[in-house]
Amino acid sequence: MFDTATTALLRAVLDEVCESVSQREIGTRTHVASKILEAANCGEVSPEGLKRVGRQALSQAPTMWR
Repeated sequence: MFDTATTALLRAVLDEVCESVSQREIGTRTHVASKILEAANCGEVSPEGLKRVGRQALSQAPTMWR
């Protein structure tokens, strides 16, 4: 589990990275969220690093999710 501040950071990063993705595109958002969480679990907690991971995940999301 992450502390409250880290959880808020993860949510803010996800929202920023997925700002152009519809809330209805659950598959894409889930894919990006899982990659951000994976990075955080491996120790990446800087906003810049998490955004980089999120943007990369978004660019690599299968086209059926976009």
